[in-house]
Order: sequence, then C-alpha cells, then structure tokens
Amino acid sequence: MNDSLDTSAREDLGADFKKALDEGWLPIREVARQTGVNAVTLRAWERRYGLIVPQRTPKGHRLYNADHVLRIQNILTWLNRGVAVSQVKPLLDTAQALNEPVEDEWHPLRQAALLAVTQLNERSLDDSVNQAMALYPPRTLCEQLLLPLLSDLEQRWQGQFGAQMERVFFYAWLRSKFGARIYHNNRQLRTAPLLLVNQSDLALEPHLWLCAWLISSADCPVQVLDWPLPAGELALATDTLQARGVLLYSSKALNLAQLPKLLNGISCPKLIAGPTVCIHHAELSAETSDFADLLLAEDPLSAHRVLIQRGLI
Repeated sequence: MNDSLDTSAREDLGADFKKALDEGWLPIREVARQTGVNAVTLRAWERRYGLIVPQRTPKGHRLYNADHVLRIQNILTWLNRGVAVSQVKPLLDTAQALNEPVEDEWHPLRQAALLAVTQLNERSLDDSVNQAMALYPPRTLCEQLLLPLLSDLEQRWQGQFGAQMERVFFYAWLRSKFGARIYHNNRQLRTAPLLLVNQSDLALEPHLWLCAWLISSADCPVQVLDWPLPAGELALATDTLQARGVLLYSSKALNLAQLPKLLNGISCPKLIAGPTVCIHHAELSAETSDFADLLLAEDPLSAHRVLIQRGLI
C-alpha cells in the first residue's frame, strides 16, 4: 500500500513538474513517505537552517533527488543521537564522524515537559511539544521526547502523592493533542483506515495514541477505539470500516483463551502490540504460526516499523 501516494493528495502541478518526475525527481510528499519526515518539517529545515535545499520548478514546487534523501537520513541519524536540529548543519558540512560523542539536547526538553506536567500547566506543555513537532519528525519525537517522558512519569508516579492527578491530566492532554492531529489527517485522506483498539481494561493506553499518531503521520487514516470489543463485534468493526489492518494494544496480560475467538473472522492483517507481547512472548509467538497475518510488536516504534515493513502504511 505504500507504493503510491494517497489519491486524495494529488493535484495538477503543471507540465514542468510532471516532466521532472519522469526524469527521476521526487515530490516532497514522496520524500516524506520515504524518510518519515513530514512536508512541514522538511520545509522548516530548509527555511530556518538550510539543511535541505531542493530544486524548484518554475512554479516553485520542491523537487528532491537521491542525494537529498541520503542527506535527510544523515540528519535523522544526528537527531536520534540527541543533537539539536539547529546544530546539525555544521556536523554535516564538516563530515564529522557519526560515532563521535555529542551533547544530548533532548534532556532539557524532557525536563521542561516533566515540570509542566507536575504543575498541571497545559499551555507550557503544549507550547514545548508544539515547538518540537515543528522541527522533528514524529518517529524522532516519539523516541527522544515522548516515550522517555512517559517512562520518567511512570517512575515518578510510583507511590507519589498526587500521582493520579498528574496521570489524569497528562493522559487527557495526550489524547486531546494527538486525537486532534489524527482527526485533521483523517479528513485529508480517503484510503482504507487501520483500526486500533485498546485491548486492556485501562481507561486509556497512552502508547496506543502514540501508535495512532505515528501511523496517521504516514498518511494512513486511523480509527481508534478506546475500549475492547467482543470478538464478533471486532470482526464486524473491521468489515464495516473495510480496515487495511487491526492493531490490538495492551500493556497488561491478555486472556489468551479468548484470543482465537477474537481473531477468527478477521481477514486483514492483525498486529498485537505493547508490553503484553513480552508478558506472553512464547504463547503469542506460537500463535503467529496458527493465524495468517498475525504480527507482534513490543512498543509504538516497533509497531510503526513492522507496519511499514509489511506495506500497511
């Protein structure tokens, strides 16, 4: 499914643009698909830091080649090592070795977000994350900021007075924040959605929403259900939505005896994700041989990677 752009994103860009594509140049949406860096971020890197300087058609449309894609991948390597985007250009231009030590610029961002949560300061939390979202691709942001932040918060909440207050505040913010992004993306897309279901009895699985945001950012519509469905109704929802796949997320143990009944009748690919994969590693690994198209992933990043590898996004 990831061999072509969503048809809802197509537009008439002129003969010069089409000629350039025939010559092997890539439009910004295709580069975004290949690299995972969305078009807004690519334009910000160009405008603010001169990291990527694409060709332009007479009408001003950006065009990229294989060297641009390689440079973007090198940028991502530095970002994932903790380098601030504002500091990447000299590292690229001087061909500094990727194994040389660098200062971790993500730590202050995580601390600022953590402080905002402890103060229940929604505006401060939103502003800091918005700033990072404008400059970093979703996968990098998840890996370097959001997932470590969730881990830090979970440690803080162990036996901490006020933990439930902070948890409710942060989870509500996270669902609202990324739910709005997903809703906006869904409005732009017309292809079959991927169905994501909270398969635990928790009121909200924050990592499920990070999964949904990562998938949505790859120009794939998503439908998120925050509560488990009975076996027959899960199959019904899949058929009704004509879903390209189903992702079941749980941070807790599953009722494995009910799993065959839950998965039967679902003809599209199925992915079980979250800590439950570690809890039931042996049993679920055996299930993959019994059910066609059953995939496993331990966290949002690995779920995102598996879905890309299988061509589902």
